[in-house]
Amino acid sequence: MSKNIIITGTSRGIGFELVQLFAKAGHNVLALSRNSKPIEALQLKNVASLSFDLSENNDYKKVETYISSNWNQVDVLINNAGTLLNKPFSETTIEDFEYVYKTNVFGVSEMTRIVIPFMKQKGHVVTISSMGGVQGSMKFPGLAAYSSSKAAVITLTELLAEEYKETDLSFNVLALGAVQTEMLEEAFPGYQAPTTALEMAEYIFDFALNGHKYYNGKLLQVSNSTP
Repeated sequence: MSKNIIITGTSRGIGFELVQLFAKAGHNVLALSRNSKPIEALQLKNVASLSFDLSENNDYKKVETYISSNWNQVDVLINNAGTLLNKPFSETTIEDFEYVYKTNVFGVSEMTRIVIPFMKQKGHVVTISSMGGVQGSMKFPGLAAYSSSKAAVITLTELLAEEYKETDLSFNVLALGAVQTEMLEEAFPGYQAPTTALEMAEYIFDFALNGHKYYNGKLLQVSNSTP
């Protein structure tokens, strides 16, 4: 049975692959990204691509309007969009932190809050975090804003599972290790990750559709390497 899926951060990397996997499997997808063109160019049926910025308050109305007009419910939300900043802490300003947190934390929070009322039965919210956000994991200089923002959404996920435990909804977070994406290249130039964007997308695809049967309020570390 086809499901209604919302994915953020779909212009490249894992999000771009996810849209194609869900579309191929016959699901309806709302793809959200600041740059909607890469998905539009694929011309996939069952896929709508909206230009959307998680840090722009007015953009959330676009999402509400789309869901209300086209779908009767949302089955899966994948909070995949993320902003990376690699900068020595001594140079990282309050504006830098605000910029990163606006997308990686506040954006995840607001998108989830907007979508929850449309989730009727067995809805699953999957948030993509990073191994750098996991307490006790290996940390890297320059990623203070990024990794701490990824830690914040891990705790947020646990809190949402608790707050909505009387409902049918599930909230889980995946802390990804190194995946060969443009974002990894920006953080660790020249590093070759053991996992491709498509391989990771295939894992997330399956988890988004089935993980809520086994997990709620859980952090899963999806990593076979350091970083």
